[in-house]
Amino acid sequence: MGTVTIGVSIAVPEPHGSLLQERRAGFGDAAAHGIPTHVTLLPPTEVGGQALPGVEAHLTAVAAAGRPFPMRLSGTGTFRPMSPVVYLRVVQGAENCAWLQQRIRSASGPLTRELLFPYHPHVTVAHGIDEAAMDRAFEELAHYEAGWSCTGFALAEQGADGVWRKLRDFAFGGAVVPPQTARVGRGSLPAR
Repeated sequence: MGTVTIGVSIAVPEPHGSLLQERRAGFGDAAAHGIPTHVTLLPPTEVGGQALPGVEAHLTAVAAAGRPFPMRLSGTGTFRPMSPVVYLRVVQGAENCAWLQQRIRSASGPLTRELLFPYHPHVTVAHGIDEAAMDRAFEELAHYEAGWSCTGFALAEQGADGVWRKLRDFAFGGAVVPPQTARVGRGSLPAR
């Protein structure tokens, strides 16, 4: 078995995930329909196909040590001019995401790797499109809000067609999030 490209992420739940994916496509991002809406924990990483069982065992251990936590998105940010990205800000749960990604990339595990940029949890809503469309994404989603209870993460593989497909979910161990933080929040978008 050759190499595969994998990633680890926290899915943005429905109805937010599909809505944001459609908005991303609407801004002209050709990759939008091949990338489910998510917060990255491990960026695209090549591994040998034979390494997948060890990767899954490692991710199972990381998830078992994790605990559910509230996530909240609010407003937009950008990595421009360093990188052509507009994103939704993670305003609650960012520390938890940082803790998870450090353990996923731990030197003692099979997914050790350096990052090109310091880790910054976010939800990409526009990438590599023209500047006017990037500005439009930044402005139109500036007041977007969403919240949910994060109860785990997923391992995905990028196919030869560029589409990311989930291989497996990994649920956190431990106590559940209190009911008041477990509901999915209301996303809001201004009228077009």
